[in-house]
Amino acid sequence: MKIRDDYTCPLEIVHDIIKGKWKTIILYQMKDGPKGLAELEREIEGINQKMLLEQLRELISFGLVEKKSFEGYPLRVEYSITERRGRKMIEAINIMQMVGVDYMLENGMTDALIEKEVLSAEEVERLMNER
Repeated sequence: MKIRDDYTCPLEIVHDIIKGKWKTIILYQMKDGPKGLAELEREIEGINQKMLLEQLRELISFGLVEKKSFEGYPLRVEYSITERRGRKMIEAINIMQMVGVDYMLENGMTDALIEKEVLSAEEVERLMNER
């Protein structure tokens, strides 16, 4: 994806960089450290390798992700969040994650939070009691 030349504000640029179904999810999966392609594909339910590679290429071109290749056989590649721009985006994604958690708690979607290991049963119970 190409960045447009005419923007009215920086938020439009960020929106264009992360728009789509997968980019924020891919970034979130890498928040704790580098990941290989197969690992990302396993962890992101519903994404295929072609789409994952396309999204990673875009995230690399926008300076949010970096790719490191290791010599040897079999070829090994790792993707990681960049320190400058990628880490800032993770802070924003963490806030978006908490908005989603809050919505799910409000709407009785606690089972999904526990099943997907977003929160433990104890964390869900504590947050529900704080309401």
